[in-house]
Amino acid sequence: MLAVAAAAAPTLAAAPRTAKAKAVSGKAVKPKTAKAGVKKSVPAKAARSAADIARDRAVAAAIRAAAGGWMARVYAQRNYAPLWASGGRIGPAAETLIGYLGNADLDNLKRSSYDVGKLRERIDAARGGDPARVAAAELALSATFVDYVRDQRKPRDVGMKWADPALKPKRPKPEAVLRAATFPKSFPTYVKDMGWMSPRYVELRQVSAQARTIGITPAALTRLRRNLDRARLLPGPWTRHVEVDASSGRLWFYEAGAAKGTMRVVVGTRETQTPMLAGTLQWAILNPYWNVPDYLVRKNIATKVLAGRTLASLHMEALSDWTAGARPIPASAIDWPAVAAGKRELRLRELPGPANSMGKVKFLFPNDEGIYLHDTPNRALLKKDDRHFSNGCIRLEDAPRLARWLMGKPLNPGKKPEQAVPLTAPTPVYLTYLTATGGGAGGLSFRDDVYGRDG
Repeated sequence: MLAVAAAAAPTLAAAPRTAKAKAVSGKAVKPKTAKAGVKKSVPAKAARSAADIARDRAVAAAIRAAAGGWMARVYAQRNYAPLWASGGRIGPAAETLIGYLGNADLDNLKRSSYDVGKLRERIDAARGGDPARVAAAELALSATFVDYVRDQRKPRDVGMKWADPALKPKRPKPEAVLRAATFPKSFPTYVKDMGWMSPRYVELRQVSAQARTIGITPAALTRLRRNLDRARLLPGPWTRHVEVDASSGRLWFYEAGAAKGTMRVVVGTRETQTPMLAGTLQWAILNPYWNVPDYLVRKNIATKVLAGRTLASLHMEALSDWTAGARPIPASAIDWPAVAAGKRELRLRELPGPANSMGKVKFLFPNDEGIYLHDTPNRALLKKDDRHFSNGCIRLEDAPRLARWLMGKPLNPGKKPEQAVPLTAPTPVYLTYLTATGGGAGGLSFRDDVYGRDG
């Protein structure tokens, strides 16, 4: 989902009426300590700044005269200040864009879709500094940039499930693309970092470029493109969100154009896979119970009870049903052989405490898969290189740190069980699966395809 700026973009403000501003405008300033009749010369740097300001204003006036439709609306919001030009000259972001267009095949796009030759002619014509020609190059660059970004972000069907339908991506509208680009403080950096795409996508694109310089097999290319299409669905870092990669067993969270944290996670096994799923985190449950899945009740808990363990020793209790008003029932009233044989269903839950499988907190987002993120007391699994051990949910290496970011305050669960705390800002979470990575022969390697999704 492309981030769209919520605040007005910066404008070219008039210089304040101060002595310093008068110096910038080229007017002589009489220092308070200077003798009458003695003028202080304007510093060369200030004179250049004044000239740059004048050229930018001339370009802005030319953009105002030439822009139309949705593009005029975007530029009007920033007082027609140019994005691609500074001091009346087209800046380095233009060459960065042309470089992207020249190797658009890395995005599985056609280079012929973008008239790079004509765009280059506009840029060359603007080198003389004529405001009208600079404005023409500016608008041509913005139009081509919008086309490229929209093509990059056009979603592919990769098997992602959308628990929150609002997150299901569509090809972004042109106005939204350009407006989002005006939000970051540095537009050249935004273009250089490809800030409209997930850092995962940018990394894989770079890996693809390195691999192709040496040579890549058709099978590896097909597999790499599948990974790129999965990463294509992830938001850029300007969208506040959480990202979980079930291949590497790692989580990131992003806000305001940067990663605010990363950590290891334990994810599902080959048999109990963590799905590719996108939803919106809405609640934190402090000191949670753990409702034991039916198959674990049958295969694990019932077997232990029949072997002599008690529910109390397992820190568990049985409940009469799955409703909110369920009542505890004594273990002696349960037909454990029937439970072990799968002839009777039984609701069991693990009580809050140091040994609880959910730890101190779990984070919920509505979904039909029963997936959530949670703390864990089992720290040993997080130290392993391969972290595919869970029943599908995501166990967090540093739940308090994620809680602090999601909730805006330190985690303080107290002792009360099952406390539901709404998140101040509901936050999208994307569970993906990216096996391609750097390193290896030709700069490309693949992690084991544990879930068998690479084909």
